[in-house]
Amino acid sequence: MSADAMVTKAFLEAFRHHPAGVAIIAGDPGDGPVALTVSSLISVSVEPPTVAFSLSEVSSNARSLARCETVVVHFVRRSNMQLARLCATSGAERFGSSVQWDRLSTGEPFYPQVDVVFRAAIRGRLHAPGASLVTAELLQIVRSAREARDGETLVYADRSWHGLSPVVDSVRTPLDLWPDDSATF
Repeated sequence: MSADAMVTKAFLEAFRHHPAGVAIIAGDPGDGPVALTVSSLISVSVEPPTVAFSLSEVSSNARSLARCETVVVHFVRRSNMQLARLCATSGAERFGSSVQWDRLSTGEPFYPQVDVVFRAAIRGRLHAPGASLVTAELLQIVRSAREARDGETLVYADRSWHGLSPVVDSVRTPLDLWPDDSATF
């Protein structure tokens, strides 16, 4: 096995066991609504509130989303797993009559059953081999849940969906997970 193949194999294995939060990105480039599920959503900045996510060049939905100037970012929970699965399935009808969806007054499609949703403007695109990294500034809160309906975050790891819940009772066992000098907020 070549050194490149060994790095690729190790990369795939490392990320297979690196859980990531799940989000749905939706938009309309002008020729109809598109959506896809991503596990690459990251926070970039608080001022202004900015996120980033990757779009694969092999996905037709990703190519369509890459043409959008604005998108809708859905932070899905375990209760939205079927919707996340639908938006991750190649060829699936994401905006058919059997799917609950609507449009914002500004025209972007969104899924109203998701508790935390933001409208965002694309601010940058960085092309990499096979993909693009997209940055988007959050402009508007579409829906903001005070508390999650089911209390569990949806994560993706080892090619399957998982609910994420606390390991310990943080009230009785406080944990200092983020040191003061951490870049994470």
